[in-house]
Amino acid sequence: MADDRAIALIAHDQKKAEMADFAARHVEILQRHRLVATGTTGGRILEVCPDLNLTRLKSGPLGGDQQIGALIATGEISMLIFFTDPLTPLPHDVDVKALTRLATVYDVPMALNRATAELLIDKI
Repeated sequence: MADDRAIALIAHDQKKAEMADFAARHVEILQRHRLVATGTTGGRILEVCPDLNLTRLKSGPLGGDQQIGALIATGEISMLIFFTDPLTPLPHDVDVKALTRLATVYDVPMALNRATAELLIDKI
């Protein structure tokens, strides 16, 4: 990526450890990019990769999903990696659906699981 758009990283509660592991595994690639993450996910990533250029936004249920959605709508996100947990009910499911809808509308590459994230990260 030759531009300054960010990669967005989000993970539901049961997937946060997996996201931190994904970041640690791909730290060499991620450190070349600007990153944004929802609050708790960003904190978990920074615990294992403290040198990443990562901006923590609000927690997802407190508006972080919407903040990332706004960044997508303004063209500031180049990729969305969102480890979702389809087996756990989410009270803010409406926000999650809005976020994935925006990524689709604005044609932002989006991974909703680790297998797809592995394919996308290898392409940047």
